[in-house]
Amino acid sequence: MAILMHATVPGITSDQYDVLHAKLLEIPGIFEGCLSHVCIASAEGLHIYDLWESELHMNVFAEKMMPVAQALGWESAGDRPEVFPVYNYGFPGVKA
Repeated sequence: MAILMHATVPGITSDQYDVLHAKLLEIPGIFEGCLSHVCIASAEGLHIYDLWESELHMNVFAEKMMPVAQALGWESAGDRPEVFPVYNYGFPGVKA
């Protein structure tokens, strides 16, 4: 079942995010199962929204991502992400 994940990461800048994202792109298959990703920068930090094929895919990603983030000095990833079951998703305006 697809899930929507929302994580708030306080105190992290968009520049720090860019460095982490570039490092993650070097890891083959790390984004397997990620259907969509959005990052919003605010004065407080980052808000991450991901659409995953399953919670298992999200957890596998997190296990690979966290050591990379910690190596870059991200001391905390904030509270545990919120996870919501997805009833339906699509791409309005896109014809198959």
